[in-house]
Amino acid sequence: MSAPADPPVRLLLVDDQPLIRASLQMVVTDAPDLTVVGEAGDGAQALRLAGELRPDVVVMDIRMPGMDGIEATRRILAADDTCRVLMLTTFDDDEYVYGALRAGASGFLVKDMALDDILTAVRVVASGDALLAPSVTRRLIATFARRPVTPRNRPRLEVTDREQEVLTLIGRGLSNTEVAETLVLSVTTVKTYVTRLLAKLGARDRVQLVILAYEAGLVCVQGDDER
Repeated sequence: MSAPADPPVRLLLVDDQPLIRASLQMVVTDAPDLTVVGEAGDGAQALRLAGELRPDVVVMDIRMPGMDGIEATRRILAADDTCRVLMLTTFDDDEYVYGALRAGASGFLVKDMALDDILTAVRVVASGDALLAPSVTRRLIATFARRPVTPRNRPRLEVTDREQEVLTLIGRGLSNTEVAETLVLSVTTVKTYVTRLLAKLGARDRVQLVILAYEAGLVCVQGDDER
């Protein structure tokens, strides 16, 4: 007897443009592992529906009338730490990227991505991983590179030397395999370190580890070196 299939990932679509929601709904209909349980046109409605429907993933627009997507994300995740939020917007501005990730979002995509790629991102985020569009990652790194890190605003990280090495490499964007190769460790060992870092630092996912690495001054970006 074959094992029962996993239940589909339950999605809440949040966007003030009905056409965007309809487009996402249409694509999800053809994906047997995904299902839409609700739609919202603003942040306040999203907050209410998230509490009622308990979706696995909220696909959240940023700019909406009334409560915006960042504030809605912050409140949704404060009420349900098992939910994941994937930010979807036409604006890949630094301010929005940073605000969304600090609010706890696990991914950030722009609306001009192919719909199939957006669905792939939903699956990645639903699995507990984190995802950023490449252009957003570059802007995020540039943002942290410009932010002055002083002893006053630099967080103190209670981690071991090896954990700090792993965190630094994560902050530079390396995958677990790349971290393992750099530090001459097994991938399984690196995964164990990542799990420890998430627990010790109270981070939801890899994205927040990247943020902490930059805020702690472990990673420095020299933009001029890339030109």
